[in-house]
Amino acid sequence: MKKMLILFCAALVLNAAPTRAVDTNPFVGNWALTIPGGGAGWLGVVEKDGKLTASILWGGGSVLPVDAVKVDGDKLVVTRIQRSQRRNAAGQTVRTTTTETITASIDGDNMKLSTVSKRQDGTEFGKADFTGKRIPPVGPAPDLSKVKFGEPIVLFNGKNLDGLRLVEQGSVSGWSVKDGVLTNNPVQEPGKPHKNYGNIRTDREFEDFNLTLETMVPKGGNSGIYLRGIYEVQVADTYGNRLDSHNMGGIYSRITPTIAAEKPAGEWQTYDITLVDRHVTVILNGKKIIDNQALLGCTGGALWSDQFRPGPIYLQGDHTGVNYRTIVIRPVVK
Repeated sequence: MKKMLILFCAALVLNAAPTRAVDTNPFVGNWALTIPGGGAGWLGVVEKDGKLTASILWGGGSVLPVDAVKVDGDKLVVTRIQRSQRRNAAGQTVRTTTTETITASIDGDNMKLSTVSKRQDGTEFGKADFTGKRIPPVGPAPDLSKVKFGEPIVLFNGKNLDGLRLVEQGSVSGWSVKDGVLTNNPVQEPGKPHKNYGNIRTDREFEDFNLTLETMVPKGGNSGIYLRGIYEVQVADTYGNRLDSHNMGGIYSRITPTIAAEKPAGEWQTYDITLVDRHVTVILNGKKIIDNQALLGCTGGALWSDQFRPGPIYLQGDHTGVNYRTIVIRPVVK
């Protein structure tokens, strides 16, 4: 009798297992994308109370919610709608709507995607295929008191650009050094073609570390500090603004500072940033504004979407003028 009872219970377990597997939506989670053209992207799919929602990062800019997402058979279908308006030659306002459909299928932890956009008149354009890879769940926050940091490495010597280079080949450099300050001055000349100024990066690449530096932004200034080449810590003139993930010290469009610690434009400001195990801590002007929070994926402007690949520190120079000095990194000792 006891043996029969054991066999009966085992049968119940075996019969129940397939049901649980079927109920699990394989598309749910975070996906690192390599979008058409080779840029970095990200897709996050969430299921709550049986309803799917999704957000996407497409190269530059912010992480944005999609307009619709559904599972159709073995495919995930994501819809993005872009609305714009312009004035025609007669001065009339013309509104247009473009609908992009992204279709994805998965094989294990790999994703194959295709995209196509459709204009209001039904014509299609922008067909392309691209790929994605599942990002493993972020583990618990590391105990930073137990993390060991190595000897400091000076990334900017205060004299010249040794150890630094432009990120984008063919871009114009607005970077120079004077009196111990690394300055970006992206000047546009009236009446002449627009110059595409470049970002600057370290030759060396790093994984986990503590980074300290000073920065000064002008009125209306906008730059950024990219950790491992993929996570942007915002540098901008946002003094007096309401808390937002696009403010000084925020992880751009991902993590909002808990308090506003920025100074007015034109003043030197200090950063103390720690990146360990996909968790980031940001101390701005001596105040902790992000405390060991998880990074779910890359930010706009990332060099790639792989969160496990070592990368450089890079400074954004394609927006406005900005100054940096005393840039020092201490890598984590494994």
